[in-house]
Amino acid sequence: MNLADYLREQQKIVDAALDAAVPPGSAPPENIHRAMRYSLFAGGKRIRPILCMEAARCVAADAPGIEIAACSLELIHTYSLIHDDLPALDNDDLRRGRPTCHKVFGEAMAILAGDALLTLAFQVLAEAPVDADWRARMTAELATASGTVAGMIAGQVHDLESEGGPATPEVLERIHRAKTGALLRASLRLGAIYGGATREPFQALSCYGEHIGLAFQIVDDILDVEESSEALGKTPGKDAQQRKVTFPAVYGIEQSRDMAERERLAAHRALDGFGTRAQRLREIADLIVYRRA
Repeated sequence: MNLADYLREQQKIVDAALDAAVPPGSAPPENIHRAMRYSLFAGGKRIRPILCMEAARCVAADAPGIEIAACSLELIHTYSLIHDDLPALDNDDLRRGRPTCHKVFGEAMAILAGDALLTLAFQVLAEAPVDADWRARMTAELATASGTVAGMIAGQVHDLESEGGPATPEVLERIHRAKTGALLRASLRLGAIYGGATREPFQALSCYGEHIGLAFQIVDDILDVEESSEALGKTPGKDAQQRKVTFPAVYGIEQSRDMAERERLAAHRALDGFGTRAQRLREIADLIVYRRA
């Protein structure tokens, strides 16, 4: 099965688990559940939960229920997108090719929808069908990746504070290892824990996650410069308008492409010990770097 078909198959697994985890839009209070589902089922690629499931498959012959734990990552990711799009942050009107959550449901409901998805993520993870010690480790990993020290919130703060300032490599790395890279790395680490990984496989999958996390952001920054809103599903050129510190701003387009390629190759090397079990992860690293949207 080629990668595109495989990813569609995995997306259906994730979507079914998400549908079971999130109350229907008819459940009271209806507006909040409608807002949550509007953003959650807006056509995301589900890369983070798929990475989680693939990491578990690298270290375990069978990982029943892994899609449930993996859903927590998509819930966190969607909450972050809703909040990022708000007028107080990126002030964007378009996400995944349609109006952002606050444009449809209002700012207050969008804030609450993001809060609800964040809270639900930890409920889902706490109820995952796996050993209690592993649930605790996964919960700690997800909280760290989402948080204020080296996680998404820290990255967002650095991003806001750097707007209009000097575009230096140090500032850039501080922003993106936290803002984007932390949750992508956590995707691999959650799957590794769920699959019962020992120290060396756990470290190898973490290393892979760090490299694809950086590659993902480099390519994202390039696409913001080069692609249209139709291709991206969101407003292009926002980074330059807001004078954000990005890879093209610091290194230029061509050097940024070279950096993404180096990260792709490093991600491949991190998987050497897994043989054919990690083939899908290698293909996903390639997809991340060579994608056009």
